[in-house]
Amino acid sequence: MAVEFKVEEHVMELEAFQEDLDKLRGKRGMLMQALHLAQNRFGHIPIPIQEVIARTLKVPMSTVYGLITFYSRFTLVPKGKCDVSICMGTACYIQGANEILQECEMALGIKNGETTEDGLFSLSTTRCVGACGLAPVVTVNEEVHGRMDLKKIRALLAELKESYEKEGEEA
Repeated sequence: MAVEFKVEEHVMELEAFQEDLDKLRGKRGMLMQALHLAQNRFGHIPIPIQEVIARTLKVPMSTVYGLITFYSRFTLVPKGKCDVSICMGTACYIQGANEILQECEMALGIKNGETTEDGLFSLSTTRCVGACGLAPVVTVNEEVHGRMDLKKIRALLAELKESYEKEGEEA
């Protein structure tokens, strides 16, 4: 799902963000703090926000972009309401995480790193969530679901879809 970030729709948020950035200037770890602020405030860190960060903190755009793409906590595109992440750490991988990822891609109609057109689901992978004893692990909005298999992931996704569809009908 390609979503354009329209600066004019976020003027007040950007002003508040700029004030927060100004307070960070010169502090140790300012760039990581700025990225966390941006991710939390905007839900993702699009190019216009990266430019504000780079300009304000006087760091190269390549450094800002490099950190965003290195750390899985940060994202360039908005995540869906339901963020599904497959652990691809060694224990999970050898227990079938790749097959679970393929099942999720098929069931949701998106690839790893994408968000569904309706904005409900995002799919991603992560290196390790630290729950190796529960391998393979899937997290949904950071909630850990362990000992996944194809049957369990199908059931979980169906349950989530139903839950979000009901939520949409009630709104």
